[in-house]
Amino acid sequence: MKYSKQAAKDTRKIEQSNLKQNVINLIEILKINPFQNPPPYEKLVGDLTGFFSHRINIQHRLVYEVFQTEKIVRILRMWTHYE
Repeated sequence: MKYSKQAAKDTRKIEQSNLKQNVINLIEILKINPFQNPPPYEKLVGDLTGFFSHRINIQHRLVYEVFQTEKIVRILRMWTHYE
């Protein structure tokens, strides 16, 4: 599991917003199988083509990419990706 600089910054927002346990649960799922459904994941399009997301709550998403040959999941964002 790797984290982008933005995901590291988002960690502070997550800790202040009562969403920490939701994120921890999603990260545990990603460690086992980044394509597990449920919870449903979405393939992103546009500028984020090649990335996937899981909902943290109605507003925020955990956005990640998967490097299958290296067996690495890189988390890009843990807050809204609409900003």
